[in-house]
Amino acid sequence: MTVNEQPAIRAKSLTKKFGDFEAVRGIDVEVRPGESFGFLGPNGAGKSSTMRMIAGVSPVTSGTLEIFGLNPATHGSEIRNRLGVVPQADNLDGELTLLDNLIVYGRYFDIPRAECVARAKELLDFVQLSERSSGRVESLSGGMKRRLTIARGLMNRPEMFLLDEPTTGLDPQARHILWDRLYRLKQQGVTLVLTTHYMDEAEQLCDRLVVMDAGRIVAEGSPRELITRYSTREVLELRFGAGSNAEHEGRLLGVGDRLEVLADRVLVYADDGESALHEVHTRGLQPESSLVRRSSLEDVFLRLTGRSLEE
Repeated sequence: MTVNEQPAIRAKSLTKKFGDFEAVRGIDVEVRPGESFGFLGPNGAGKSSTMRMIAGVSPVTSGTLEIFGLNPATHGSEIRNRLGVVPQADNLDGELTLLDNLIVYGRYFDIPRAECVARAKELLDFVQLSERSSGRVESLSGGMKRRLTIARGLMNRPEMFLLDEPTTGLDPQARHILWDRLYRLKQQGVTLVLTTHYMDEAEQLCDRLVVMDAGRIVAEGSPRELITRYSTREVLELRFGAGSNAEHEGRLLGVGDRLEVLADRVLVYADDGESALHEVHTRGLQPESSLVRRSSLEDVFLRLTGRSLEE
């Protein structure tokens, strides 16, 4: 970002309260134009509450928030006209065709009907749904509905695209198709801001991200920076059988830099996973299975939040 370039998002001490409950607790965020930025965290971390404030549909409780240099409280309509939004739930009209869903949405932005039709056809092609354009939404699979929701959010040619848990519940093939479409948008210069609790999704899509937990930001950086900062080069995964992993913790101390005992496995963090596995065998331990892998964002997540992803 150049000295004179305006951040797409700038938040200082941003807070959101619902009665006595503080969902977002004084976070600082700055998103650069054209980058892909992620909010990573477990359910209830404050990601969606933050996104709703950025989208201008939920008022800020305290702190400051600027979108394109504008205050959502006083320039909400102007900001929303420059945003595309993909909510968690697909709120499409099941009775309308795919084409009509996009046309109707485009008309909310006062786009001429002829332009809406042309733009809708272009976007259906972009999300690989052209052959279903005359069919009803209710007949689509979950992945197709998600792609249609993305197409709908692009009808107003947004400068910034907000995606709240864009691939939750989708099968791997559908997720990869969506990732490809989002990467293409980034190549076109669209700023992407997404929330996710999928570690691989954050690694694939995000230039930078913040890890949120209990309404606060606990880490910030690129995926590679966070892995380097909070984990080792490799991780050794050991399984000793149902309910017995914790029993072996004492005999594993000192094998690697750090241990993480989970319900289903023990993680040994070490720069050399094979050497760590050799040490495990030298100590007379015989796990039912073992795996040496590179560290990932999931390891960062576990260290920072102290929870497994499934919780």
